[in-house]
Amino acid sequence: MSASPLAANTAPAFLTVEEAAELLRVNRKTLYEAIRLEQVPGVARLGRILRIHRDTLLTWSPGNSRPALGDKKP
Repeated sequence: MSASPLAANTAPAFLTVEEAAELLRVNRKTLYEAIRLEQVPGVARLGRILRIHRDTLLTWSPGNSRPALGDKKP
């Protein structure tokens, strides 16, 4: 993680996985797994590069209609 916490209002429009994990306060590996299981909205794939749309992530309500981060789909 970076030295200073990432503030939601100063973050760029698209976040790296590390920045998004910091914003969500979850482990980076947990977020990668949730992305792999298609549990995270707003993910853009550019070849091998992943970026997550900040506004989509901030308005996302995990747990309402999808499994929790790291939980597998039934």
